[in-house]
Amino acid sequence: MRLKNLIHLLLFSLIIVSCDEEFVEDVEIVDPTAEERGEFNVPVDFVNGIYGRHTDFAYAFSYLGITEIISDNADKGSAPTDTGADKNLLDGLTHTTSVPSVRAMWTQWYKTIGRATLSIEFTEEFYTENPDSDNLEDRLIGEAKFLRALNYFWLVRSFGPIPLQHVSLVERAPVEEVYAYIEQDLTDAIQLLPAKGEYAASDLGRATSGAAQALLSKVHLYQEDWQAAADAANSVITSGTYELEDDYATIWRESTENGRESIFELQGRGEIPAHGIQQYSSTQGARGPSGWGWGFNTPTEDLVNAFDSEEDEIRKNATIVFAGETLWDGREVDPAVENPRYNEKAYSSDNAGEGDGDKNIRVLRYAEVLLIYAEALNELGQTAQAEDFLNMVRERVDIAPKTGLSQEALRQAIWKERRLELAMEHDRWFDLIRTGEAAEVMQEHGKPFQTGKHELFPIPNDQLIQTPEMEQNPGW
Repeated sequence: MRLKNLIHLLLFSLIIVSCDEEFVEDVEIVDPTAEERGEFNVPVDFVNGIYGRHTDFAYAFSYLGITEIISDNADKGSAPTDTGADKNLLDGLTHTTSVPSVRAMWTQWYKTIGRATLSIEFTEEFYTENPDSDNLEDRLIGEAKFLRALNYFWLVRSFGPIPLQHVSLVERAPVEEVYAYIEQDLTDAIQLLPAKGEYAASDLGRATSGAAQALLSKVHLYQEDWQAAADAANSVITSGTYELEDDYATIWRESTENGRESIFELQGRGEIPAHGIQQYSSTQGARGPSGWGWGFNTPTEDLVNAFDSEEDEIRKNATIVFAGETLWDGREVDPAVENPRYNEKAYSSDNAGEGDGDKNIRVLRYAEVLLIYAEALNELGQTAQAEDFLNMVRERVDIAPKTGLSQEALRQAIWKERRLELAMEHDRWFDLIRTGEAAEVMQEHGKPFQTGKHELFPIPNDQLIQTPEMEQNPGW
């Protein structure tokens, strides 16, 4: 397919993400003359463009709303009069089909998928026409397939049945079909990608075979395909590539970015032209006297109580900035800041309040793979072995091991461990949904969770105006 045809396909694929002109205007479309000018004529540029989509402001604000603020982990935060566009609605579980946070992520994920698909096609054509060029074809296609799978995974767990772009821009594929497509992309990526240790230092942060294997284990977990989840997680564990950081508190600091526990992170360089994730730290920074941010996405008292119930001081203090405390780098937090707690995992010591932030978002960590393996083993009836892997995570933070539990008791312990280990890492809401705990937990917090409705986000109203034949999710 020629570059001109690729551009036309990109324009066509945008139909699915927008009827609003501003959406179309902010899409980065390849200039038809770029190939002639030599500015965009190598596959690595296309692939880098896929990664670049993950630095958008949506990940610093809308993403917070639909992953943590909506859950029992976090409150809206900020000032009572500052709604954050719709964060008050998500916090109260009163969001509608037109809230901008849901629309932004639907749009963002589909744009990224479209770019990944174009990248694969462009790469295949380029190497067909230039067989004597570098030997990066397999790696670049593998990176694009991993990133496409990741974005489809975020979509399917948020919206349920969704259109697969290569099949239809309107018809929603069954969840099983979407997951099968994701699994195929990840299976391909595992074969095509190098291991983490095979990358040059300058390429750390790119997708790896281990990242594809870890994501595959998580994909199987969400489908309750326990044996497949266990097998994929075990492949990561036995690879010898990853291990836990000794000090939990260092995982979100610059010194451990892409480190030994890191499996995949969204990269934030913090300088032009390799922009950071726009305002990820500043939107969540302390607000008020001595503050460095907007004050959104504040950890709840319920999360504090969950840590305290396990006597888990290490993870509590590494996850939460408390008003009046002195942070690890010496920054003093004024007791008079607007909110009592803030998200320490979003804190950047060097440029906490900068718009072009330097903070990486951790997407997949080795500790989560251990917990996926533990959960899968327990569901397969291998409870004693599952305890061993749960306790690896607990031992790192000096809390007592779990021993001699029944299968049900261990199931509950693993679910709670996921909450404490992965707090504020953008998985809590989806864990509540997949484990069936959401209705009880949210109703206990006075939130009007409706079974049969709130398990999925609504298809954005703007999308339905553009494609009225696309069905809305139940209850919306």
